[in-house]
Amino acid sequence: MPPTLDLVPNLLAQKFDEGFDANVRSKFFRGLDFAGPEGDPGWFGPDSAVWYVHSHFPTIMLGLLAASYIEGLDPSISWMGYDHSRLAERGEDGIPTGSIDPAGAQVRLGHSLSFFIGTAYGSTQTAEKLARTVRAMHHTIKGVRPDGVRYDADDPEWLRWNYATVVWGLATAHERYHRKPLRDIDRYYGEFVRVGEALGGTDLPTTKAEVAECLKSYLPRLAVTPIKAFSTGPNLRDSKLKPWEPGSPFFDWAARDLLPDWAQKLALYDPPNPIALHARRASLWLTLNTLHETVGPLREFREAQARVANGTTAPVASTAPTEPDPTLTREEVEAMA
Repeated sequence: MPPTLDLVPNLLAQKFDEGFDANVRSKFFRGLDFAGPEGDPGWFGPDSAVWYVHSHFPTIMLGLLAASYIEGLDPSISWMGYDHSRLAERGEDGIPTGSIDPAGAQVRLGHSLSFFIGTAYGSTQTAEKLARTVRAMHHTIKGVRPDGVRYDADDPEWLRWNYATVVWGLATAHERYHRKPLRDIDRYYGEFVRVGEALGGTDLPTTKAEVAECLKSYLPRLAVTPIKAFSTGPNLRDSKLKPWEPGSPFFDWAARDLLPDWAQKLALYDPPNPIALHARRASLWLTLNTLHETVGPLREFREAQARVANGTTAPVASTAPTEPDPTLTREEVEAMA
């Protein structure tokens, strides 16, 4: 084989890392430590299901997008995003237009990636810092929906729903699109509960079956708000976003295709015929795994592996908050992030 062909994967990996550094790492990974201290296992450790699942970056990104989709079927969460998030596009008057702001979607995805990568295999101090920041942000998200219903991001019911959507999205994307998915996916569900507890969640589901039951139990309170309807399905037909960008028609399809049957009906998902569906899924499977195998794990994962190469200390016994968080403004919380 000509030596120039041997360089292609390395050049692609270098280009990907440079792009990730410019668009994500330099903006959303500041102050996060993956290389030290030596022997620190973080919240999970190198033999955990969480390290294995979260080391496959493409399926993690897809899982988070799917989680965000199903999460927004809760009207309160739709209005939380509408009132408080950069995700909502806003006009010159500051009022949301009902569409997704692509730049805001990139910011949300960047923060999500730093959190779910940092808590997975960052140092213990890094994971705790991220959890404190997210809890502090949740404390600032309170308001009233247009129909008069109050919302509060610290509500235990909301925290349970939010946790279940995230662990479902990450695990489901892993099972469908990872080249070698875990045989015992309940290991992942059982371990990942530490993340939910760190955010203040209680009475959280710990198995695939429990998470599925938890999600379905919320069905009577779910709905497709105008916010959700305007930014999904046929309403994205004229989107100018590229297929691999968050909010694009293709990623919208991929997220809805992962949904449970009852959620697909709620979202009016109309799957293509079986042959086209199989072709789409096979194409996405090949793309995600080719990307992962070409560029390899993120630099942060390799640093974490080196951190524990000579053995590990015992992980913390519990990730649940042990004392009340300080009261901060949104501006103060954003300065922490």
